Amino acid sequence: MKRNLVVGAGFSGAVISRLIAEQLNEQVLVIDKKEHVAGNCYDYRDRNGIMIHKYGSHVFHTDSEAVWKFVRRFADFNQYMLKVIAIIDGIETFIPFNFNTLYDVFPSTLAKKLEEKLLAKFPYNTKVSILEFQNQDDEDLKFLANYVYEKVFLYYTLKQWELSPENIDSSVTARVPIYISKDDRYFQDKYQGIPLEGYTRLVEKILEHPNIKIKLGTDYEFVKSPKNEFDRIFYTGSIDEFFNYELGELPYRSVNFKLEEYDREYYQKGAIVNYPCNYDFTRIHEYKYYLNDKSSRTVIAKEYSELYVQGKNDRYYPIPKKENIELYNKYLELAKDSKNVYFLGRLGDYKYYNMDKAILRAIELFENIIKE
Repeated sequence: MKRNLVVGAGFSGAVISRLIAEQLNEQVLVIDKKEHVAGNCYDYRDRNGIMIHKYGSHVFHTDSEAVWKFVRRFADFNQYMLKVIAIIDGIETFIPFNFNTLYDVFPSTLAKKLEEKLLAKFPYNTKVSILEFQNQDDEDLKFLANYVYEKVFLYYTLKQWELSPENIDSSVTARVPIYISKDDRYFQDKYQGIPLEGYTRLVEKILEHPNIKIKLGTDYEFVKSPKNEFDRIFYTGSIDEFFNYELGELPYRSVNFKLEEYDREYYQKGAIVNYPCNYDFTRIHEYKYYLNDKSSRTVIAKEYSELYVQGKNDRYYPIPKKENIELYNKYLELAKDSKNVYFLGRLGDYKYYNMDKAILRAIELFENIIKE
C-alpha cells in the first residue's frame, strides 16, 4: 500500500487526502504547522456564541456541480448570499458598483443619464473590469469611470496591495467589476452559503477516515527524513519555502485582523463594510450575520493589509505581478526534479484561489494522478 504525505490541512490538503484515502484505500499522513485544521478558513465559537472567522470572512460560493456535491457530503449550508457595503463619499451603498450604487451616490437625473448611456454601451447583466471601463470616448462615461476608479478601486487597491490597479494582474481587478445590473450580491454563483456547523467542522469531517492520520503543530522539516519515506508528497505550503528559497523569495501580502467586542446587538448594517477611501483598515467584518447568531453582544474585526515578512505574520495573497509569476515558473521547473511531489493550493500554485477553486484543483489533481 502506498504511503502519502499531505502538508497542510486546509481545503486543498483535506480534499486530496480524502480522495486518496477513500478511493485508492491508501494511507495518508496529514501535517500542519498550525494547531488546527481548516487553514485560513478556521472558525470557532467565542464566549458570546458567535462563530468567528479567525482569518477573515469566508463565504462559500461555486458554480461547479462537482465541488458542491463534494462539500454537501460533509456539511449542510444555509442560503447566505453576501452583499458588501462600501462607504463612498460618506454614503452607504453596495459594491460591485451597479445601477443601484449609481442612484445612491449621484442625483437621480445624473444617475438616469448615466444608466441610459451604460445600457446603450454594454449588455445588461454583464461585468466590465475597471481597467476596461476606463477606455471611454463619451465624456459622461469617462467621468463615471474616473469616479468609480478613484472612489472604489484606487485607494482600496493601494491599501490592499501597495500597488495601483494598473500594476497588478487583471485577475485581481476583475474580482470587483462594474456590474451592468441591479444585482447587489457580491457573487452570482449558483450555490452560495455558510456551513451550518462552520468551516472547521466541515474540514474535520472531510478528514475523518480510517486511512487518514493527522499531526498538528508539525512542520514539514520534522517529517522530512530518510526514515519517513513517502510514495507521494502533496505540498500546499509555499513552493519557495519547500526549496529553501533557492531562487529567491516569492512575495505575499498578509493581513492583520484586530478583534473588537461591543455591548450592543449589531455594530454595522452588514457582514462586510468596505472603506475604500477612509481610514487605514480596508474593511470591517461583523461575523454574527453569517449564521444569524443570536447574542446581545457583537464582535467585529478591522482588517489591515500588510506585507508578508517571514517570522512576523502569515502568507495570505500571492502578489500577481509579472516578475513574481516568472519566479514561480522557475520554481516549477525546479520541481520537475522532485519525483512524486505535487504542489497545490493558494501557496503551492501561487494563485489567488477562492475556496471552491482550491477544492476543484484538488479534485482535478487526484483525477490526473489515478491516470498515471
